[in-house]
Amino acid sequence: MTMHANPSAETRLERGRRALDAIDGQAGRNVIDALAEIAPDFADYIFEFSFGDIYSRPGLSLRDREIATIAALAAMGTAQPQLKVHIEAGLNVGLSREEITEILIQMAVYAGFPAALNALFAAKEVFAVRPLDAAADRA
Repeated sequence: MTMHANPSAETRLERGRRALDAIDGQAGRNVIDALAEIAPDFADYIFEFSFGDIYSRPGLSLRDREIATIAALAAMGTAQPQLKVHIEAGLNVGLSREEITEILIQMAVYAGFPAALNALFAAKEVFAVRPLDAAADRA
């Protein structure tokens, strides 16, 4: 599933807001809301570029994009808040807890054990507060 739409039908901002809601749900909205006081324009940049342009491109499913995003954020080792949002997004777009765990274990090979360990603890926090979705977690 991709979010690509006719560019003339909606603005980048509208397309980005729709994509963010579909992918990240409340976790993404919390990030945007937190920016309201300090940098509301930055929230628009996130909507327009990240979600309106990149996430909405054809070629990869949202599921595949979240696999790449989770792996990249885990490998960085310095983006725990963003990693948690995207672990939540991964669950939202059909990744199972087991698949997310395997993605993070894989990062030990390329990003090192400390980055993978930190990422696994971030996943543990997300999994602890998110109700188990039996259908998604069997995927």
